[in-house]
Amino acid sequence: MLQSLSEQAPHHVRWPAFQQDWLDLTMLHWPADPDLVAPLLPTGTVPDVFEGRTYVGLIPFVMSGVKVLGLPPIPWLSRFPETNVRLYATDAQGRRGVVFRSLEAARLLPTLVARAAYALPYCWARMSVQHDAGLTTYTTSRRWPGPRGAGGVLCVRPGERYEADPLSLFLTARWGLFSRLPGGRTAWAPVSHEPWPLHRAELVHLSDDLVPAGGLPAGLGEPHVLWSPGVSVRFAPPRLLAR
Repeated sequence: MLQSLSEQAPHHVRWPAFQQDWLDLTMLHWPADPDLVAPLLPTGTVPDVFEGRTYVGLIPFVMSGVKVLGLPPIPWLSRFPETNVRLYATDAQGRRGVVFRSLEAARLLPTLVARAAYALPYCWARMSVQHDAGLTTYTTSRRWPGPRGAGGVLCVRPGERYEADPLSLFLTARWGLFSRLPGGRTAWAPVSHEPWPLHRAELVHLSDDLVPAGGLPAGLGEPHVLWSPGVSVRFAPPRLLAR
């Protein structure tokens, strides 16, 4: 049975491997053909769909307060900008989760740790988040691995508080992540956090090549845009999906 969509996590991660705050997020989403996305997903998962379409997400934000196994955050290393390109999938147990095509981070050590611990496609990048005259601007330029220089500029004007409609709930009520391990197996990691405080936002400028660098087509049309001040997130250790 497919996991129902809810603003509340269906589980509580009691003993997190990682804890972190996701702050100052902008969420851009484009509808996509599920048949186009399916080959990009890990074994044992299929595209999650809303009214016959799946979605591609581009989400820049500020990572903060990163804790490993409950240890205190390390100054400087625990706060940095991040941008991810992500897809949405389900598995045979009906769990709905995120599949990351890429994750840009402005700190090298957290990049290496996340690649090793969760087999996530983290990349080291030059990044910044700036605020001016009611606008929030995110810039990204990939350092390692290639393609070097992949990134762009995204600028939004956050607006009023927004009660999640069914589509926004579909895009944000994601209580786990799927990742492809070396050798082809798939891992699932439960995630929990408080309900998203969502706001409307106006897209002022976008120049991006992270989406096509993630194996997805460019020029997907006008995106669905949301902004959030953020949430505190708890990640459980990953576990293998049954063959």
